Amino acid sequence: MSARGRKGPPGAIGSQPSSLLLVGTLGVLSVVAGIAIVLVHGWAQPRIEAHQAAELRQAIEEVLGEPQRYETRWVVDGKLLDSLPAGVDSSAARPVYAGFAADGHMVGYAVPGQKPGYQDVVKLIFGYDPSTRKVLGMKVLESKETPGLGAKITSDSAFIHGFDGALAPIDGVKHPAQDPHQVDMITGATISSTTVITIINRSLEAVGPALGGAHGGEGP
Repeated sequence: MSARGRKGPPGAIGSQPSSLLLVGTLGVLSVVAGIAIVLVHGWAQPRIEAHQAAELRQAIEEVLGEPQRYETRWVVDGKLLDSLPAGVDSSAARPVYAGFAADGHMVGYAVPGQKPGYQDVVKLIFGYDPSTRKVLGMKVLESKETPGLGAKITSDSAFIHGFDGALAPIDGVKHPAQDPHQVDMITGATISSTTVITIINRSLEAVGPALGGAHGGEGP
């Protein structure tokens, strides 16, 4: 029988791609995938940052009662600064946002804060007038608390507006609030409610003295 007509042993497979070819193909695919990821990230990141900035701006305006403008300040080592000093990592400083009315007077500060809640980290921002120690408003920025219970910290209007005008430090109560320091907690969501209150109180412990007013120093 001629060589053309010969058959290989049973189970034999035709020509196989070499290992070098496989490695080369995988390498090319990896490079293409990497470039695609970089391009998508470069396209999406500015849009994500712009969206986050818009959300923050809206939240600041909400908790400060629609100020005419606001400026970012930084609390570094217990001092309130107009800008972040050169060489200081932003992770070592706390941003606050000073809001101003149309006539130029300061209406208060918007103070961000966060803390682990029942499910995950709760992030919020609240308005604060250091001259009166009053919380001007509160808005939860991010929460993954239990739907129908802890998640109410983002939607329960009675709870949210209970912070409007509350005096710091705040005390959460299960009965109707009868003191300006008290805020009614959400029934069935004690941990999440307490988390919000703790974030505000701890944030003011950290930055309150730098903001002045009733905590010491100069008011707005």
